[in-house]
Amino acid sequence: MPVTVEITSHTVLRPPPASASGGGRRSPLTAFDRASTDGYIPALYAWNTPAPDNADIVQGLLATVAKYPHLAGRLGVDDRGRKCFHLNDAGVLVVEATADADLADALAQDLPAHINQLYPKADKVNSLAYLFCMHVSVVIWVLACVLQERADEPLFQAQLTRYMCGGLVIDTATSSPTAMPGPPPCAGRRTVASAAVPSPFTDRAAIAVPRSPPVARFDHGNIEFRGERSRSHSYAVLPLDRIKNLAMHFPEEFVAELKARVGGRCSTFQCLLAHAWKKVTAARDLAPEEFTRIRVAVNCRSRAEPPVPLEYFGNMVLWAFPRMQARELLSSSYAAVVGAIRDAVGRVDAEYIQSFVDFVELAERAGEELAPTAADLGTAFCPDLEADSWLGFRFHDLDFGHGPPCAFLPPDLPIEGLLILVPSCEAKGGVDLFMTLDDEHVDAFKQICYSMD
Repeated sequence: MPVTVEITSHTVLRPPPASASGGGRRSPLTAFDRASTDGYIPALYAWNTPAPDNADIVQGLLATVAKYPHLAGRLGVDDRGRKCFHLNDAGVLVVEATADADLADALAQDLPAHINQLYPKADKVNSLAYLFCMHVSVVIWVLACVLQERADEPLFQAQLTRYMCGGLVIDTATSSPTAMPGPPPCAGRRTVASAAVPSPFTDRAAIAVPRSPPVARFDHGNIEFRGERSRSHSYAVLPLDRIKNLAMHFPEEFVAELKARVGGRCSTFQCLLAHAWKKVTAARDLAPEEFTRIRVAVNCRSRAEPPVPLEYFGNMVLWAFPRMQARELLSSSYAAVVGAIRDAVGRVDAEYIQSFVDFVELAERAGEELAPTAADLGTAFCPDLEADSWLGFRFHDLDFGHGPPCAFLPPDLPIEGLLILVPSCEAKGGVDLFMTLDDEHVDAFKQICYSMD
């Protein structure tokens, strides 16, 4: 039987006047915000009984929002007609709901369909179901579901769904310009159920300041944005039933052997990415002369000049693009492939970051529209890949007072060629790889994915 979720309350809550910190001022979008996906990034958490009370969760949520004024604000425009944040303490949306099933039974049925009932009801378009499901006794994560934003919608939305057994699922959906990549969002979300709320750095006017005069030294219009020569125009579209999700586990011993083969300085992310790049390229059976590249997310906080505080609450990511010919990639040593990845990431340096900031400033002065290169549903990145590291996300350390997570299930990613590396919850030191491939390449990849030849 399908699970029915009934909304019992739908309220916009404002932070207490004594703690509200917006003050009605306006805060600009940064250059990095303009290159990011324009939508909401939700995360779902689940607890079996005994679960925290709704009132305690709401109290913790408001305590968190009081220190993050962008979350309680709205999107608007400044006196120059540019999109900005209006820090008016207008409040966050909190929806409470009940489900007519036990939590375990609900999650054992049609999980994607049930998950869709657990979001606050915003206008949904171009939904990317980046679905990360924890074991039912702990947490369910759903990341990167793109929703249409309206200027009058709360930038932070939460839904609390209570089950017949007493279990609870909480969704927190955050507007992408207000979200931070990397571990800080996890820590921030953890404080929703905690009194220990960190003090963020929220001065966006001090971030990504253009030079005078601005000087763009790189082709950002075709790298971070969809210019006429952007690589994003070349990707095909696949039927969704041809995009298969895979979950691979690499134990600590496997990672250690890879690092030994590199023979020098190498992060876990770099060595596993090199391995996956080699094996996916072989499984795709690319022509030897064809070029393949990876779009790798790079956190620019420490790379900018001057460096940006790690506590900065906002997006500050650009991308590196290591590129090799298929023949070269497959015949090269792990050390050489890791070197290509490291060199590409190294090129996202202070000068590149400043050039990007200056480019966006020049485009705004010229009144140019900038379209981010976010992939649409069904996009096939082949012969390329897109990779992200969540190895700094200590998912198995998250504890809302009811125990840490113990397992991840494979994600449901509707774009071919995505790779996400996360720390394993099952084995200390191990890494899980969540990825998508065209169904035509799955069997070949499975046959070779653990081979280092």
